[in-house]
Amino acid sequence: MIRIAFFDTRSYDRETFGKYISDDIEISFFEGKLNIKTIEVVRNHDAVCVFVNDEVNEEVINKLYEYGVRIVALRCAGYNNVDLKAAFKKVHVVHVPAYSPYAVAEHAMALLLTSIRRIHKAYNRTREFNFSLDGLTGFNLEGKTVGVVGTGKIGRIFMDICKGFKMNVIAYDKYPIEGSDINYVSLDELFEKSDIISLHCPFTEETKHMINTESIKKMKKGVVIINTSRGALIDTEALLNGLKERKVGAACLDVYEEEEDVFFTDRSGHILDDDLLARLISMPNVIVTSHQAFLTREALENIAQTTIENLKSFFNNEPQIKNELCYKCGEINNCKRKRKEKCF
Repeated sequence: MIRIAFFDTRSYDRETFGKYISDDIEISFFEGKLNIKTIEVVRNHDAVCVFVNDEVNEEVINKLYEYGVRIVALRCAGYNNVDLKAAFKKVHVVHVPAYSPYAVAEHAMALLLTSIRRIHKAYNRTREFNFSLDGLTGFNLEGKTVGVVGTGKIGRIFMDICKGFKMNVIAYDKYPIEGSDINYVSLDELFEKSDIISLHCPFTEETKHMINTESIKKMKKGVVIINTSRGALIDTEALLNGLKERKVGAACLDVYEEEEDVFFTDRSGHILDDDLLARLISMPNVIVTSHQAFLTREALENIAQTTIENLKSFFNNEPQIKNELCYKCGEINNCKRKRKEKCF
């Protein structure tokens, strides 16, 4: 019997993961997030399943190890909320690297089209029987240059979508795909030439606040910035200043760097304490969705299936754990995964 403590639970999680409850798998669903204050409920469980805003820092990892938990299963691709170094030789960590890249890429394009064609404004007007067109002028995507930062699966699918609109696509990636037909440029050149910039790279110390005051200065006046990756890729203060100064023409955001205590909850009856987010949402040229780019039926099914397979590969004592993460993976001569083994 695998006993899983499942954190930050939503109704769609219960529906998709509930299908896997059986004589071999028991899932305890908790609505709260995993952190040092909530970790006591992990006792008597074999594994924990977490999402993007759960805290898996060194203190939490030490407690998990003390309670006998030996694996953390992320039901997402990103893992910046996990201290992989602290987890090494204590707790194995797995993730879902590709649940549905189409879902995220399509949402990025949906945000872009909604923004530049003022669809959200038209929708609100016509509901009040206001059919005027004043202030709804947009612009064509055909012929515009889109700069894609990050050419993983999601980034490449977004590029293909943009090509369908006959856009000029340029890209930046620290690790370019060799032999591809992608038009790679430097990050500075991407900032300078792009009419639209879409972020599809992971969050690391190196990419933190890659969109900042200095990078915005290099951009075209009126640039549209899209972020469906991680909120901290953008310095929110710098973005707000860029919008106020009319340097940034629009922002399409599915993520926000301080989203942890706001997103995934209904706060419609409360005053929003986050002044930066409140200011962003109040701007007519900013669209914010609450980290929902992944949220399609197909993606949810893939997430649940892959997460359960990851856990089974560990508990079935397979030689290599599926989709394991390890801070040592960059060490070419010391990487057990390259030898098809567990990381420790």
